Amino acid sequence: MDNDKKGGPLAGVRILDLTAVIMGPFATHILADLGADVVKVETPEGDSFREYQPHRNPGMNGSFLNLNRNKRSVCLDLRFPECRTALDTLIKTADVLVHNMRPAVSEKLAVTYDRVRALNPDIIFCAAFGFGSDGPYRDKPAYDDLIEAGSGIAALYAEIHGEPAYVPTVLYDKLAGQAIAYAVLAALFQRASGGGGQAIEVPMFETSIEFNLVEHMAGLAFEPAMGRPGFTRILKRERKPYRTKDGYACILPYSNKNWRDFYEFTGHNEFENDERFKRLSDRVLHIEILYKMLEEEARKRTTGEWVEFCDRVGIPCMPVLELQDLPKDPHVKAVGLFNLADHPTEGRYLTVRSPVSFSNAPFCITRHAPRHGEHTTEVLREAGLSSEQIDRILTIARPVYEGLPVE
Repeated sequence: MDNDKKGGPLAGVRILDLTAVIMGPFATHILADLGADVVKVETPEGDSFREYQPHRNPGMNGSFLNLNRNKRSVCLDLRFPECRTALDTLIKTADVLVHNMRPAVSEKLAVTYDRVRALNPDIIFCAAFGFGSDGPYRDKPAYDDLIEAGSGIAALYAEIHGEPAYVPTVLYDKLAGQAIAYAVLAALFQRASGGGGQAIEVPMFETSIEFNLVEHMAGLAFEPAMGRPGFTRILKRERKPYRTKDGYACILPYSNKNWRDFYEFTGHNEFENDERFKRLSDRVLHIEILYKMLEEEARKRTTGEWVEFCDRVGIPCMPVLELQDLPKDPHVKAVGLFNLADHPTEGRYLTVRSPVSFSNAPFCITRHAPRHGEHTTEVLREAGLSSEQIDRILTIARPVYEGLPVE
């Protein structure tokens, strides 16, 4: 941890983070890495993402360590007036409040824009919902699997493989997290320009639909429709990593020159003067023919041979890497994406730095991921609460992980 390079583009901005699991915490992870003082407000049960394993100590798994670095943890139970008063005091000191509670829950706990604005008129209030608050789904719970099913992407798998499927990553949690981050940044900029505070709503469902339709809108864009939605090249069973002599690789001739170089290298000159493949617009209509040829050719050479040839002539190509291979990749090592750090209670662990770099604000970890409620006393004392008030809160909002043995 480099304590000599504190700060960042958001230094001086305080964010109250009433989010849990991945969507909201990924947003505040981005903002914390940019230098914001992120105060993670947790219930006595703690962020449920803490529960996953493996871990050295309960509540501190490897994913949590990276997702929640550069944050402070405060434990409050908003069912009690003492904790409610403490949160209200923190709201008065904050620039931004982010929560991902469903509308009915936020209303029950009085975490609404009208109430928060009454305490702090200049605050940026961001509600990250599963579904837009004006629609009939407003109170449905939202998890990534649910959004994949509802936003069209699971059905796209059926067009290719015959049945719907989920992407093996929490794609839309992270997508919505990025949307939260850029929305908060835009609102902060508008406020700095004299626009004052405001409410932001980031609905995961609608954000994901827009994301999916960027390339898949196609004929659906016209009224009346000029065909079904779907990006032709993407929706081909033959589009996949190809088996080589010793592994798998993405081999992706794309431009006219790419294909000419590929034909020459593989001896498939019969395609060069075929009218079906001369231009990109024509190739897309018959791309499965070329992809089948690619699949047959890929098996004839090793992955290394394909990478060497493709890199030499400028054809996009990449070996298929497994997650555990990434820290050893020569490019990843050269750019210093992974590093080792020493957590004060969790020991040595692998960190992934922010991939975005600023010439005037080098990335650094100013705080390792907090234990549950680690900074309750510190943050509440900064906010001006008395020792008696803090002691009362520590009594009624006892973190579930408090007192558990630490390795």
